[in-house]
Amino acid sequence: MYICSMKTVLLLIGKTVNKHFVAGINDYVERIGHYMPFAIVTIPEIKNTKNLSEEQQKTREGELIIHQLQPSDIVVLLDEHGTEFRSIEFAEWLQRKQQTARRLVFVIGGPYGFSQAVYQRANEKISLSRMTFSHQMVRLIFTEQVYRACTIIKGEPYHHE
Repeated sequence: MYICSMKTVLLLIGKTVNKHFVAGINDYVERIGHYMPFAIVTIPEIKNTKNLSEEQQKTREGELIIHQLQPSDIVVLLDEHGTEFRSIEFAEWLQRKQQTARRLVFVIGGPYGFSQAVYQRANEKISLSRMTFSHQMVRLIFTEQVYRACTIIKGEPYHHE
């Protein structure tokens, strides 16, 4: 039973390769699905990057990211310079978005981050931590936090103060 009609998308560059992360992510995606429409969209990694500079790679990835976006999307980048939330604050933020957004798209970029075009298209940036995590691990941490936010919004006992 959905608690909202807002579609939420996690947009990624490259497949999740660690089988333990894949299992954890899939578990949380299934759980989130009980609360709201949620999907992961994976953009294949760019091939033959040896001949590309970091900027060229970010630009190519940025074009692929922007191609996946709809004009009305609220786009939130997972970025080290973004706003940090406690879990309850993130749940409150998500609940506010559910009242106004039709489609909320979170984006995890490639190894070098985002192109200028993606930063310009973004509505907001969120940071999961001041620490650095692998892009693979961020996917698991983020899906767990979305699930946690859903349980907080519903007043369920998963989250403890």
